[in-house]
Amino acid sequence: MADLPRYMRACLQSGKLAMLAMLVSGEFLMMFQACALYNNWWPMLTVLMYVLLPMPLIFFAGSDTSSLYSESTSGWIDATKFLTGASAVGSIAIPVILKHAGVIGWGALAMELSSYFIFVMAILCYLGTHEDDGYSMF
Repeated sequence: MADLPRYMRACLQSGKLAMLAMLVSGEFLMMFQACALYNNWWPMLTVLMYVLLPMPLIFFAGSDTSSLYSESTSGWIDATKFLTGASAVGSIAIPVILKHAGVIGWGALAMELSSYFIFVMAILCYLGTHEDDGYSMF
């Protein structure tokens, strides 16, 4: 990718960002459809988990995200990993618990879980594009 002209690299970066925007907007569309089509807005509780998901990373890890991938003895990094994992599991657990309680139907559950899958794919795509972005200083 280093041998491409600068304008071509900028175009590829714009395409990656556009793809990420489409994934995230598709995820929210699926979530809204899960609520609107079945006339039940309880599945919107997962938005709370989507808001809570990055909070431990923002508060405890800061800009040093390399420590999240290594074996660390820091209690703060371990707390960050635990709270982020709990939020990720909660994003799946809330629709499943609502279905088990009989509050939502199978269709809303399937749409909520597929929206979570799209959300995870958007995060993985972001992490993949963030490593080789060309805008970094180092």
